[in-house]
This record gives sequence, structure tokens and C-alpha cells, in this order.
Amino acid sequence: QVQLVESGGGLVQPGGSLRLSCAASGFTFSDHIMSWYRQSPGKERELVATSSRTGSSPTYSDSVKGRFTISRDNAKNTVYLQMNSLQLNDTAVYYCKATDWRVFWGQGTQVTVSS
Repeated sequence: QVQLVESGGGLVQPGGSLRLSCAASGFTFSDHIMSWYRQSPGKERELVATSSRTGSSPTYSDSVKGRFTISRDNAKNTVYLQMNSLQLNDTAVYYCKATDWRVFWGQGTQVTVSS
């Protein structure tokens, strides 16, 4: 059974940090490109960051570049999103996505940035 389980979301003040985790099971994690997306109420889901199969050459949306870092541990079947200098407009549900010839999504974790 394929599972992607996100964790680490929560409430944080502006300027704070959170680290999201996405634990994968039921498929060959290292064969899949891993991405983080986010969706705010009334907005379309947007791509935040992508990690290649080996974790080299990550890519980021302009809105998070320099603040967020995606990483993965293929031995632990886990992808992470370190989020620093959080802003009010980072508030969203964050989803991880696994892509190969199939696509899998997690259920999401809420991140709320508020003072």
C-alpha cells in the first residue's frame, strides 16, 4: 500500500522556522522525484520545491528561494522541507508528491504563519 505521510506542520510566528517531513512507503522511494507543493484557501496548488532522485540540484519557486531547503534521505524513505524566515503568505496546506511513471500525493499538513 502506497503511503506518503507529511508531518511537522503547525503554528509559527513570522520569521520563524518549521521542518516538514514526508515519510514514504509502498514504493521504491529512490526511483521517484520528490516535490513539495502548497495550497492556500481559494488558490491553486503551487509547486514549492523539487528534489531529484539523488537529491542533487534542487529547484525552488521564486517565492521561497533562499528561505526553504528541500532534502531527502533515501535510506529513510523521507523527504524534508526546511522552512526558514516564514512569512504570513507561506500559510497553506503543504503536500508532498512522488513522481515517476506513477504519481502519489500525501494528505497534507497545515502550516499557519501568524502573529
